Amino acid sequence: MMVYIMMGVSGAGKTLVGQKLAKRMDLPFFDGDNFHPEANIQKMASGQPLNDNDRRPWLEYLAKNVKEWQQSGGAVLACSALKQKYRATLTSQEEASFIYLKGTLSLIASRLAERSDHFMPEELLQSQFEALEEPREAITVSIDQPPGEIVDDIIAQIQMKEQH
Repeated sequence: MMVYIMMGVSGAGKTLVGQKLAKRMDLPFFDGDNFHPEANIQKMASGQPLNDNDRRPWLEYLAKNVKEWQQSGGAVLACSALKQKYRATLTSQEEASFIYLKGTLSLIASRLAERSDHFMPEELLQSQFEALEEPREAITVSIDQPPGEIVDDIIAQIQMKEQH
């Protein structure tokens, strides 16, 4: 089994889709946001985007976990992983498969406007799209469909990949 990293901007559905995928694949689910140090959470909550220095120790810690999860049979991790160098850090100790939840700024902004339980202010969404380096080596799915259909799409792509 593999570690699957659900990636994309805030509001793309990484947690919801990741939890559904993990359940369907009988894997544990982890939300990368839960591993942020308190200083990062406070910085984001105050409307400031994290810089690479803020992210580095967090990504390195997640990379250690990716290795452990791979050795214990796989997992699903929700993590924005917006830049190629972040993805490289996440897979620096162990291979993982990225699943890119792709959506438009307007669709994701409308979804974020409906959420009250998240520390990512809507104003930071634009900065996430600006930072996003779309992955070439990832399973890419459009988020303009219901979560169950997104999971069906992901599983179909995983199965196709495994056959090749």
